Amino acid sequence: MSTNRSTQSWPTRYWHVLPDGRVQCDVCPRACKMHEGQRGLCFVRGVEDGEVRLYTYGRSSGFCVDPIEKKPLNHFLPGTAVLSFGTAGCNLACKFCQNWDMSKSREMDTLAHRASPRALARTAQQLGCASIAFTYNDPVVFMEYAMDTADACRELGVKSVAVTAGYICSDARVEFFQHIDAANVDLKAFTERFYRKICGSELAPVLETLEYLKHETSIWLEITTLLIPDENDSDAEIDAMTQWIADKLGPDVPLHFTAFHPDWKMLDKASTPRATLTRARSIAIRNGLRYVYTGNVHDPEGSSTYCATCGQCVIERDWYVIGAWRLSDEGRCLECGTQIPGVFADTPGQWGAKRMAVRIVDELSA
Repeated sequence: MSTNRSTQSWPTRYWHVLPDGRVQCDVCPRACKMHEGQRGLCFVRGVEDGEVRLYTYGRSSGFCVDPIEKKPLNHFLPGTAVLSFGTAGCNLACKFCQNWDMSKSREMDTLAHRASPRALARTAQQLGCASIAFTYNDPVVFMEYAMDTADACRELGVKSVAVTAGYICSDARVEFFQHIDAANVDLKAFTERFYRKICGSELAPVLETLEYLKHETSIWLEITTLLIPDENDSDAEIDAMTQWIADKLGPDVPLHFTAFHPDWKMLDKASTPRATLTRARSIAIRNGLRYVYTGNVHDPEGSSTYCATCGQCVIERDWYVIGAWRLSDEGRCLECGTQIPGVFADTPGQWGAKRMAVRIVDELSA
């Protein structure tokens, strides 16, 4: 924790005062206990005037329109555009962070852009985005800003997507996800050792989030696991993880295995071979998972969606580009009529693989 007072902050709800006068943040299981003027590990929530305040409301490291498959979400409005943004800070300490310049930032200058929730919603609508994604850093740490933005988007018919590690306490979890339509949860590994050693956190709360999302909400859920050589890529761990997903969440939750590249504080590891992703996908399918994907590598077979009943390729993908589309208006396989789980429009979006930076001119409204 650090001491850094800001003149710009936003009130938050999940905290309480301890008997010794410190204030505990109750958003995530880290439960940072802070004196006046201190900030938590995430750096964006801290104590000011005896309460926990958020320092990144309305501020962003930038805005970009992406294909929804990049989140990655393969069963949520395929082919459509999503307005993506993040802020700064994170409540995990992953040594391999792929977005470390934002998530690990301690400089508010990183947040050079401003936009009110209403401005974000209007921009998404004007650009033809089917959804907005809270991504790059974890929206758990800027949940107030994300929830207000999701509500503004909902009024205009724009969906909201959370790309998150799922490291959140139960009360905050319930409120946050009430505002969300789809989530991709980053299940970083399947051992407490990995979470403690590599991420500075715990596995159990993430599994609780996954079970909550699947069984207690109507949110569309997909999972991503970044496979790191010699850390979380063994057959035994992948087998245990995918058996747990099949048993606890069911066979229809899409799972994405993605390739690691050296970054942040894990520059000594080699990039993940494509063969590792293919092997992991085979193990997951053997354990009963029906929709398993590979990512961060060129693998059209591992990127495409197949009917679990007849094996027909119902959504062909090459990187983020949709090819053949063999689904009915109701999302059924045209070959055998099987319903493919997900959220589908009558026709696929045509955004393709484009990435478009967006400038939003808007001063934060009160």
